[in-house]
Amino acid sequence: MTGNHQSLALLLFGAFVAATLGITTWAGRRRYGSPEEFYAGGRLFSPVENGFAIAGDHLSAASFLGTSGLIALFGYDGVLYCVGFFVAWLVVLLLAELVRNCGRFTLADVVAARTRERPVRIAAGVSSVTVCVLHLVAQMVGAGSLIALLIGETGGRARAWTVIGVGTLMVIFVALGGMRATTWIQIVKAVLLMAGAIALTALVLIRFHGDLDALLGTAARNSGHGADFLAPGLHYGGDSTARLDFVSLGLALVLGTAGLPHILTRLSTVPTARAARRSVIWSIGLIGGFSLMTIVLGFGAAAVLGTDAVRTSDAAGNTAVPLLALDLGGGAGSTGGTVLFAVVAAVAFATILAVVAGITLASSASVAHDLYGALSRRADRTPRGEVAVARIAAVGIGAAAIGLGLLAEDLNVAFLVGLAFAAAASANLPVLLYSLFWRRFTARGAVWAVYGGLLPAVVLVMLSPAVSGSPDAICSGVDFHLFPLRNPGLVSVPLGFLAGWLGTVTSPAPAPGHAAKHAETQVRALTGAGAA
Repeated sequence: MTGNHQSLALLLFGAFVAATLGITTWAGRRRYGSPEEFYAGGRLFSPVENGFAIAGDHLSAASFLGTSGLIALFGYDGVLYCVGFFVAWLVVLLLAELVRNCGRFTLADVVAARTRERPVRIAAGVSSVTVCVLHLVAQMVGAGSLIALLIGETGGRARAWTVIGVGTLMVIFVALGGMRATTWIQIVKAVLLMAGAIALTALVLIRFHGDLDALLGTAARNSGHGADFLAPGLHYGGDSTARLDFVSLGLALVLGTAGLPHILTRLSTVPTARAARRSVIWSIGLIGGFSLMTIVLGFGAAAVLGTDAVRTSDAAGNTAVPLLALDLGGGAGSTGGTVLFAVVAAVAFATILAVVAGITLASSASVAHDLYGALSRRADRTPRGEVAVARIAAVGIGAAAIGLGLLAEDLNVAFLVGLAFAAAASANLPVLLYSLFWRRFTARGAVWAVYGGLLPAVVLVMLSPAVSGSPDAICSGVDFHLFPLRNPGLVSVPLGFLAGWLGTVTSPAPAPGHAAKHAETQVRALTGAGAA
């Protein structure tokens, strides 16, 4: 990256940071006297606003740069990532109204609505914080790597300061601005991301005169794989283990999104269940449109640049879109290329900031609302005190994320993201579905479902080729792997459901009011009567 590219990218990124700090200052003027205002922005957002915010919360730098790079490198197999992320939102759409009616702010609110609160809240809180921290560390590591790739600073110092800077900003956004500031930052980011993707997609289509056949044909020729580039199997078509690994990853992606704490928290920021459903519909439209543009950009990078050029720049393909922007703008040294490259870099930076803010807020809500609320024996707890605890938790989680991000700077980001989705699908989704739809479900079943999915997911990954026994493993010099798959979803998700069922059927006879509590929850979920 030349000095002009670097300076302009940093200037645009600085402008975005200044704008987000202005939003945080504006939002921080409001006194957050209740958890509802801090966690949910007073439930005052419209479906359109919340839909844009959900899209901004979900679409990460991995969606913008990573998926396009995979398509540029592996063609059809890279498209499968887009499909997995998009299909996942159909599960969220199924649950949106029910979660909004039964919950207040967190996953634990939904589950504890019909079971003993303390053990369930602790289990759900532990799971939510674990998933959020894994996701945060992945974003922090990705931020350091992205800066190194885009501004040409490959030293450890540049990565370290990037992680510290991103962590500091996310703590400021959450601790001072709460959900109100976080939402508007995500809306601004979503608009910038969509605008950038639309502009680049239009330029790719103009380059090929709107002829998709010509685009795909050129991409296949320049990939070095010919027709195989447009057929399945180039990346995941190895032995049966590789195919099972892909199924496992797909299962985690499709089922994990509905269990992500920061996505569930966003459903509580609108006034009604109908508004929550409309929010998800808006987000599906935005994410679907973005996914289609990502496919065009990936094949465009392969066609314009060639797969070898993309791989030479970065083995994972993360620089495919910036290099494509540089070429579409007129090439290296041109004003148009410099501007487009800088815009892509700045949007990628903005994407990371918006995503980490949403995850930090969700994790601080779990700490203050679930863990502190369940473990504290103080009788004088107040709503304002809970907000204070949430702010302190945001600082603590931010510090932990910075520390872990610095320690894990050499870890594979895909490994961390896959683990976060697998943990959400294995621990959070089973307990959520059982609570909403199974009349006999008990507190023991809820606790067993959470830990019965979370612990296997973590243990199996530790014993997988992602950690040891393969050339690209975290501990490449040793081999203690016992589990053949890199993603544990294929095993840990069924174990989560099995543990929830086993815990329920082995529970003592339910209390006399158990059936009535389930009926009350059903009425509340379906009608909204008594919803927060």
